[in-house]
Amino acid sequence: MFEPFDKATKDFQKLGKDNTDAIARSYAELNKGFQTIGTRLTDYSKQAFEDATATFEKLVGSKSLEQAVEIQSQYAKKAYDTWVAEASKIGEMYASVARNAYKPVAKAPQVTTTE
Repeated sequence: MFEPFDKATKDFQKLGKDNTDAIARSYAELNKGFQTIGTRLTDYSKQAFEDATATFEKLVGSKSLEQAVEIQSQYAKKAYDTWVAEASKIGEMYASVARNAYKPVAKAPQVTTTE
């Protein structure tokens, strides 16, 4: 008499555990991805600071206004190109993090009803 209820309860408990595990794996993927992005952004920031410092040193040592303008123009072009490339890579990384975090949830068991 209670067998259908017992089976339904066990199935519901298993479904809850499986979904909880899927969410935990999803959060782990998010954490790993955000750490990777954070490291990438830190490396980019360090490099950008070093480039700016080196450019400033060149500007201080420039002999003419024309040379200073040329140094600044080269720096601006390089900084912009580097920023665009890095922003594109970071965007791709965010998209990858979202895909990887969704995979465990997508594979998780779904509630099905039988009528």
